[in-house]
Amino acid sequence: MALGFGSKPDRADSTSNDNKAAHELFNKDSENGGVEKQRHGSRIEGPARRDIDSSEEESISVGKQIELEAGNAIQYRTCSWQKTAALLFSEYICLAIMSFPWSYSVLGLVPGLILTMVIAALVLYTSLICWEFCMRHPEIRDVCDLGQMIFYNQRWAFWFTAVMFILNNTFIQGLHCLVGAKYLNTISGHGMCTIGFSAIVAVVSFICSLPRTFGTLAKGATASAVFTFISVLLATIFSGIMDHPKGWPAETGPIDPIVLAIPAAGTTFVAGMSAFMNISYTFIGQITLPSFIAEMKEPKDFPKALWAVTIAEVIVFGLVGSIVYAYTGTQYMTAPAFGSIGNEVLLKVSFSFMIPTIIFLGVLYASVSARFIFFRFYGGTHHMGSHTVAGWASWAGILAVLWILAFIVAEVIPFFSDLLSLMSSLFDAFFGFIYWGVAYFRMREADYGRNYFKTRGIRGWAGFLFNIGLCGVGLLFLTGGTYATVQSIIDGYKADNFGGAFTCQDNGV
Repeated sequence: MALGFGSKPDRADSTSNDNKAAHELFNKDSENGGVEKQRHGSRIEGPARRDIDSSEEESISVGKQIELEAGNAIQYRTCSWQKTAALLFSEYICLAIMSFPWSYSVLGLVPGLILTMVIAALVLYTSLICWEFCMRHPEIRDVCDLGQMIFYNQRWAFWFTAVMFILNNTFIQGLHCLVGAKYLNTISGHGMCTIGFSAIVAVVSFICSLPRTFGTLAKGATASAVFTFISVLLATIFSGIMDHPKGWPAETGPIDPIVLAIPAAGTTFVAGMSAFMNISYTFIGQITLPSFIAEMKEPKDFPKALWAVTIAEVIVFGLVGSIVYAYTGTQYMTAPAFGSIGNEVLLKVSFSFMIPTIIFLGVLYASVSARFIFFRFYGGTHHMGSHTVAGWASWAGILAVLWILAFIVAEVIPFFSDLLSLMSSLFDAFFGFIYWGVAYFRMREADYGRNYFKTRGIRGWAGFLFNIGLCGVGLLFLTGGTYATVQSIIDGYKADNFGGAFTCQDNGV
């Protein structure tokens, strides 16, 4: 959450009371319904935050947080579920939708659509686990606080999560610098050195990142999601009405698009895994959810936003992926699928509606990272809730450093896109699956005891085994996904597909 509560206490004095506080915060007298009812919904640990100790339990609740910041010039817990839905839509309804047709061309239409629904269901489930955990521990500000708590309040878990958190977000920012340059190169016919285009996108994104609350950013999020929907809708229509996709061999005679229901014979593990991971990466965004929930007025309404975006994802991803693939075919497919539109004018028109999301999604991840850093420096001070020179200068400085790092990393690494996939394989294994399996185990143990899976009957065993499987999926990402990405980098070097650092080479569609 965004508030700090007083000065930082001596952690040594409060540690001995944390476990007691953890079990007392939500537990009432047993006369209200017995031990199991008493324990249901309880905390798993005392507060992980160093600016809160067990004597400040009353200041942890959402209502108390809102009360404490009521007179502040900058208030954080202001998001309705509709604003949170807008943030989620802007995160998930993005350029990555246009890579689904390519994934379906590798996996085949039937397995592709099945995997789309399965991954959507798994992400919905894990997101609800994340929400339940945040409801039990309303002082959580971001996934780093959560990561520390699920691993028994160990500080190594906090730093382990924080490193992955910052790297993941910074790499996504860098990706959007490159995607912005790709758009500008496409629309201008490579009118400037690609480095210059990337720098322009980074500067514009920095300026757009300056608002300090998600409530303010939600307006931009709405515009981003709407324009993205228009963009993919146009691209889908244009794919259907055009005479032929780009790459149509007119000189040798037309070859009709090949559409496969199942993978083509000889499809390699690396190709199939890459297509599967591409679908998964688009859905996995739980890394931001604790930050969003921390600024909601009514966190209990978060599932409304979550269900809305999940239903829209399945419909839009499935329809766009399958329709574009059906009209383009395996042999003419590109990623993103804008590159398969045969008419250059139609390509540029549909791609142009992606401008808001190209900027905003990088802005969103930059803001999430900046909050993590800013709140650690200024938690419990008047700079959090007031318009102070030091507060705004620090906020702007943090964002500037993040965008400079993102720009440099994106330009200096020749195989940046593959490196981003490698980082996603490593980080999404934890943020997409493993963390939430562990969170489930910790919460059920707090509710029903260490042997909860035995005492709860079939429901206990089903939940236990399902979440073991969930952690197994995370390990699949960690192993199979990493292997596929590393092999892709090796193949890219063999084929001489990578340019140099800080290259002006045209990367347009």
